[in-house]
Amino acid sequence: MSAAQGGGGGSAASAEASEKPGLRKPVFTKVEQLKPGTNGHTLTVKVVTSKTVLQKGRSASANLRQTRIAECLVGDETGTIVFTARNDQVDMMKAGATVILRNAKIDMFKGSMRLAVDKWGRVEVTEPATFVVKEDNNLSLVEYELVNVMEG
Repeated sequence: MSAAQGGGGGSAASAEASEKPGLRKPVFTKVEQLKPGTNGHTLTVKVVTSKTVLQKGRSASANLRQTRIAECLVGDETGTIVFTARNDQVDMMKAGATVILRNAKIDMFKGSMRLAVDKWGRVEVTEPATFVVKEDNNLSLVEYELVNVMEG
């Protein structure tokens, strides 16, 4: 009888342990919900295209890190956006891959939105997604104008 009670107590304790702050389940965002100046997004997207736009630094010297930047068109069933991949992220962002972007943020570049994952976030290659990317809704083609509000 005491063994059964002990087992019951153990499961209650593990339930409490799993609800630690900071380990909450991420809320997945859809591409069409992204807005300028927001961050902390977790998305599952497919890579449509990826092209390297910057490659500098010599790999000959070990202390000089090579900088690589690729612009990748990523999307889900609601739309697409340009994701700026840096260094090791470039290798994961292959056309056709499905990736989870954790703690992604929106950067503004020449008035349009770009998705990026900095050192606080993570890019993970995951199982191929079943959705079809909606390619005719590219959020990075929408231009935002910076409006200065004058105090009257």
